[in-house]
Amino acid sequence: MPISIGHPTAPSSVLAPGADCTAAFRAAYENRYTWDPGFGGYQGLAVWEQAGTGDEPDRRVEGRFQVGADLKATVEGIDDTEIHKAVASQLWEVAIHRVRRSFEQTHGENTFTAGDTDAVGTEVIVGGKNAGDRYRIKGDVVTMVHRHIHGTVVTIFTESTTDTGAGYLSHTYTSQYADPATGAAKGGKSRFTDTFVPLTEAGPWVLSERVVETEAHGDTPAGRQVFRFEALAPLG
Repeated sequence: MPISIGHPTAPSSVLAPGADCTAAFRAAYENRYTWDPGFGGYQGLAVWEQAGTGDEPDRRVEGRFQVGADLKATVEGIDDTEIHKAVASQLWEVAIHRVRRSFEQTHGENTFTAGDTDAVGTEVIVGGKNAGDRYRIKGDVVTMVHRHIHGTVVTIFTESTTDTGAGYLSHTYTSQYADPATGAAKGGKSRFTDTFVPLTEAGPWVLSERVVETEAHGDTPAGRQVFRFEALAPLG
């Protein structure tokens, strides 16, 4: 199955500000790639690499991992607690976003109103349960997410996508956390480059590499981490 990486498609029509855009947002939501309900888990080799800064040398650590049918990630062979946590966190974060939940389950208590349209896409203003959240959509792709999560605001811009033939996955995107009251940044902006591959000819598609480049913020220097997942195979 070929991987097609490109920029999100242009909208076929522009929604007028103030219009109900539930149908357009639903189409983009349902176009995201998710795993089939029968997902059985997978395993492989986990490699973590970090570019050296200043007097610090490059670092490389590897171990083994499993992601179970219950989406829980197990990492073995990595003794460093922080690296172990980072690898497990990437696997969990990817898996949790592959869970298939209907539009009604996720957004049934929300309303969606069109805002302005710019180069990123048409703004989707959320009302109801998740009032205060915002999105942008271009064609059938969610190109921006602005959500309140546990007292923090996260803003994600998707720049390019991978077409699996059964929905899209974000390929390059940025992520920034901020204080919801002041808008002040919490940490440096991170740029992600994700590479997904089909585990078997029939799927599911899983992460094979994630490159995270984080800008300097305060006393924290800029950094670059690479997570690679190799020798991938289904469980069982």
